[in-house]
Amino acid sequence: MKRATLISVAVTTVFYMLCGCFGYAAFGDQSPGNLLTGFGFYNPYWLLDIANVAIVVHLVGAYQVYCQPLFAFVEKTATEWYPDSKIITKEIDVPIPGFKPFKLNLFRLVWRTIFVIITTVISMLMPFFNDVVGILGAFGFWPLTVYFPVEMYIVQKRITKWSGRWICLQILSGACLVISIAAAAGSFAGVASDLKVYRPFQS
Repeated sequence: MKRATLISVAVTTVFYMLCGCFGYAAFGDQSPGNLLTGFGFYNPYWLLDIANVAIVVHLVGAYQVYCQPLFAFVEKTATEWYPDSKIITKEIDVPIPGFKPFKLNLFRLVWRTIFVIITTVISMLMPFFNDVVGILGAFGFWPLTVYFPVEMYIVQKRITKWSGRWICLQILSGACLVISIAAAAGSFAGVASDLKVYRPFQS
């Protein structure tokens, strides 16, 4: 897990920094949110299709990771509130040839489906996808990717306060916090400018 996390964060950081830095260096403030199609460039189609598939795979995985705690909380709370409800607690075995039966819970199926539909409609209402993702990324980056891992590392390795390593880790955490605040501010400014020409369900 440690190696997988290290590789994934490193690769993601390299790609995002390359896109961000080269895009800004080449186009400044006029850099489009979508570097492939933001210039009216739609050829070759296969390249755009591969890029869009990669985006879907990336977002489906991220959606699952970020939604699982919410799903678990709602389902646990519903089970505690209504322990005798068969809709919430009953598991239905769905036979799958060659595999163990799949356990289907009707409440889980209905609740998660409704949640996905609602979030999809909300995302379709907001055509300024890049800025909203920027806000969410800015809020999620520092605490999840920097602050909590750094604090856990300090506790696990018993790093004493005000030692050289402790100071370096705090400087890293503080610098990433400043970057997250700047990214959030830029994304909020983008949303504010997008709202001036906002039309529902139109990009």
